[in-house]
Amino acid sequence: MKDTYPIITIRKGKEEAISRRHPWIFSGAIYSKPSDLTDGQVVRVVDFKGKHLATGHYHDGSIMVRILSFKDVAIDQGFWNRTMKSAYAYRKSLGLIENSETNAFRFIHGEGDGVSGLIIDIYNNNAVIQCHSVGCYRDVKYISTALDYAFGGGLDCIYIKSKDSLPSSFDGHEEDYYIKGNPSSTEIVENGIKFAINWEEGQKTGFFLDQRENRHKLAQFSEGKTVLNCFCYTGGFSIYALANGASSVHSIDVSKSAMEMVAKNHKINEFGDNHVMDDANVMHLLGDEKLQKFDVVVIDPPAFAKSVKKRHNAVQAYKRLNIMALKKVKHKGHLFTFSCSQVVGPELFYNTIRSAAIESGRKIRIVHHLSQGPDHPINIYHPEGNYLKGLVLYVE
Repeated sequence: MKDTYPIITIRKGKEEAISRRHPWIFSGAIYSKPSDLTDGQVVRVVDFKGKHLATGHYHDGSIMVRILSFKDVAIDQGFWNRTMKSAYAYRKSLGLIENSETNAFRFIHGEGDGVSGLIIDIYNNNAVIQCHSVGCYRDVKYISTALDYAFGGGLDCIYIKSKDSLPSSFDGHEEDYYIKGNPSSTEIVENGIKFAINWEEGQKTGFFLDQRENRHKLAQFSEGKTVLNCFCYTGGFSIYALANGASSVHSIDVSKSAMEMVAKNHKINEFGDNHVMDDANVMHLLGDEKLQKFDVVVIDPPAFAKSVKKRHNAVQAYKRLNIMALKKVKHKGHLFTFSCSQVVGPELFYNTIRSAAIESGRKIRIVHHLSQGPDHPINIYHPEGNYLKGLVLYVE
């Protein structure tokens, strides 16, 4: 079957870029392609001499081919079975398989697992599949079959949540649906702490699993401290702080539905009444002079920029936000600050926070550099995968 895949030819001089194993081929590198290609088709990529370079999904956009293999292979059930088996072995090496203290993790992380355009998260034996490319969406039955096979057929539920993640130009998708089972929510444990998950209504797949190690890091700074968690979403950092002896926690998010989940997570962990929950605009609240200062402040905003064109405005917004946050940190306190904007790289993020520090006029030390957890691996050939940047600052 692989011999029947349409062929795309690369421009002369562009072969070297593919030999560096970056998983994207941009439209400017294409010399010729069949005129009748449709989004999501599997294609073979060759050089001018017809030598095979890669196999991947075609998409009519700036990223024209998302590479799935640099070998001449069929993208069939066998391919997806091998992919899921590899992902399972990697998560097992991290101690995430059959772990009674943590039963939620990312199972497939796009390019980090060699599958551009695919995300799969596991929540207490329930899987949520999110396709960001048409190619992966067209292969979702192969993918779900291989996923269940990797877990020995023991998954309770497999939910396809791709309606809002697929390109807007694609009009062939269905509503989100269940391939197996039909629970709409579950309760997980993460480092022994309970969280309620609703993948149908929650952002992304329902929970920000990439912050697990950073939540654990915050716990080490929380005992006996006052903590302010801005853009708290469902309260991950807040719940960790409370579970590890924070004297009080103040959680803020503009989303009322998110704050309802914060309240639920507070309740299922049976905490006391030392938790203030505000469904408010973070910028407005930080600008309120009546708001007290805190021992620990967490700034974990949504992506301010999803394209290079919006990067400058995003950087200015990050700077303003962190200037305001630094004003709310007590003497000898800590600021945990993050950016999940892929187009704001680590160096630019660092320089932005440094600019905010200069503006604050305070003595500041870097305690830790933070990133996403290891179940969100970064493909060494795809530096763009290092999307989550964080710093822990000691503020005098």
